[in-house]
Amino acid sequence: MTALGIAQIVIFFLIVLAITKPVGVFMTRVFEGQRTFLHAILRPLERLIYRLGGIREDEEQSWTRYAASVISISVFSLLATYALQRLQGWLPFNPQHFSTPQAPQNATPMTPDLAFQTAVSFMTNTNWQSYVPETTMSYFVQMAALAVQNFISAAVGIAVAVALIRGFARHSAKAIGNLWVDVTRCTVYIFLPISVLAALFFVWQGSIQNFKPYETVQTLEGSTQVIAQGPLASQLAIKMLGTNGGGFTNANSSHPYENPTPLSNLIQMVLIFCLGAGLTYMFGKMVGDTRQGWALFAAMGVMFLAGAFICYWAEQAGNPTIASLGVERSYTGTQPGGNMEGKEVRFGNPMTALFATVTTDASCGAVIGMHDSFTPIGGLIPLFNIQTDEVIFGGVGAGLYSMLIYAVIAVFIGGLMVGRTPEYVGKKIEQKEVKMAIIAVLATAFCILVFTGISSVIPFAKDSYWNGPGPATANTNNAGPHGFAEILYAYTSGAGNNGSAFAGINANTPWYALTMGIDMLIARFFFIIPALAIAGSLAAKKLVPVTSGTLPTNNSLFVILLIGTVVIVGALTYFPALSLGPIVEHFQMLNGKVF
Repeated sequence: MTALGIAQIVIFFLIVLAITKPVGVFMTRVFEGQRTFLHAILRPLERLIYRLGGIREDEEQSWTRYAASVISISVFSLLATYALQRLQGWLPFNPQHFSTPQAPQNATPMTPDLAFQTAVSFMTNTNWQSYVPETTMSYFVQMAALAVQNFISAAVGIAVAVALIRGFARHSAKAIGNLWVDVTRCTVYIFLPISVLAALFFVWQGSIQNFKPYETVQTLEGSTQVIAQGPLASQLAIKMLGTNGGGFTNANSSHPYENPTPLSNLIQMVLIFCLGAGLTYMFGKMVGDTRQGWALFAAMGVMFLAGAFICYWAEQAGNPTIASLGVERSYTGTQPGGNMEGKEVRFGNPMTALFATVTTDASCGAVIGMHDSFTPIGGLIPLFNIQTDEVIFGGVGAGLYSMLIYAVIAVFIGGLMVGRTPEYVGKKIEQKEVKMAIIAVLATAFCILVFTGISSVIPFAKDSYWNGPGPATANTNNAGPHGFAEILYAYTSGAGNNGSAFAGINANTPWYALTMGIDMLIARFFFIIPALAIAGSLAAKKLVPVTSGTLPTNNSLFVILLIGTVVIVGALTYFPALSLGPIVEHFQMLNGKVF
C-alpha cells in the first residue's frame, strides 16, 4: 500500500464523518414534520401529492398497517415495472427500437423471466442486471420504470428505518408513523433536491443527458463503434444517492459517461454513504441521546475502515505468482503494480478497492472495477460485506434497521452475560423482539446458502451458451473455488439487495431469473416485516429507568460488542461456504494455481 492510497481512504472517511451530523439533523426535521429551508419551495408539491393520493397527513398507522402499505406499494411497483418492460416496443423514446422487429442484431430480448427478475430487482432496491442496458432497455423504460423505482424502493427503505426509530423513541404508543407520508417526505425533501443538483454536477463533469439515437463512429483503427446515448445523468444521481447501483451502461460506473472524472468518482462514493451515515445521527437525536447514534456510527466506521484497508492491501499485493516480467513464477513477494486486471486505469487499486468496499457496505452495487477479477481476499471483502446484511452504513434505511436488529441481538447476548434483562435505549428487549431479529437474520442466510447449494450441483442450472473451462455447472466461466464463489456472490448480492456481481456468471436464464427473484423477495420482506414488528412492539412499551445494572449502549464497550456480534454471526453462518470459495482459492493462489 502507498501513502497516497491510504490518504485517499482516510480523506473520504473524514468527509463522511463531517456531513453525518448536518444530514442527520436535516432528516430528523423532515421526518418529524418540522419546517426546513426547502418548505417554501416544496411544501406545495408535498400537499399536492397528499391530495392526489387521498393521504391524510395527520393519520398514523399501526405496525401491521404500515407493513401492509409497504407490501402494497411494492406489489404495485413490481407489476408496473414488469408491464413497462414487456410493452416497451409500443412505448415512446425508443430510438433503437428495442423489443420490436427493427431492433439491432445484438439486442437482448425482454423475455418474461428476464422482465420478472428485473422488476423484482428494482422493486427491492437490488438493481441486479442480467442484461446489457445499452442493448435491452429503451429510454422510456429506463426513466419511467427503473429510475422511478430507484426513488420509490429507496424511500421505502428509509421509511422502514424511520418507523423502527420511532419504535425506540416512542413509549406507550400504538402507531409508528404513516408509510405514505414518510415516502412522500423522503422523496420530496431529500431525494429530489439532491438528485437534481447531483445530476447537474455530473453533466458538468461530462456525463450525458439527452434523447439522441445511438451514434456510429469510426475509430482510429478504421473500424466502427456504436456509442450509446440517453438520459444518463438523471438516473446516475438517484442510482448513487438511493444506493440502487443499476447502471445506465453495462460497464456501470467505470464507463466514462457514468463516471467522467476523479471528482465525480469521489462524489459518487459520498452520495452512497451520506444518507446511511446521517441516519445514525438521526437515530440518536430522535431517541434523545446522540451518543447512541455515534456508537452505531463508530461500529460501522471501524468495520468500513477494516474492510477498505484489507481489500486495498490484497489488490495492491496482487498475485504473488506473477514475476516482474510476467513470465517467470515467483511464490514470494508481490505483483509489481498490484492486480490491475478488471480495474479502470483512471482510478487504480486504491480507489477501486475503496469503491468496492463502499458499494458493498451499502446496498448499492455500482462498480468501477470488476469484482470477479479481484484477488481471492480482495473479492472476499465485498462478499462478506454483503453477508453481514450490509450493516456497515448500508443501503438507505436498510443499513440502519439491519444494524438495529443486530443491536437487539447484541444487548440480548450482553444481558445473558451479566444476568440481567436486556435493555436498549430505555426499552426492554424481550422474547418477541429477539425472535423477530433472529427470523430476519436467518431469512437472509437461508436464501443465500440454500440457493447457492442447489445451483452448484443441479444440471438444469446449466446454459447451452456456456463455453468456459471446467465442468459446465451453473453458467460459471471459471472452474473450482472461483466458480463456486461466482454462484455464492450472485445469491448473496440478491439477498443483500446489493446488485453487484462476480461477473463471470451468466444469470440471464430461466433458472436464475426465478430463483434470484425469489431470493430477493424473501430476503427483503422477511427482514422488513420483522423490523416493523419490533418497531410496533417497542413503541407500545414504557421507558425503563436507567439503573446501575443497565448495560450502557453508548460507549466503546458496546461498540466492540456490536462489532463482535455482526462478525461472529456472519463468520459462523457463512464461514463454511467462504472456505469453499475465496479462502481456499487464496491458499491455492499462493501455491501457484489460479482459476
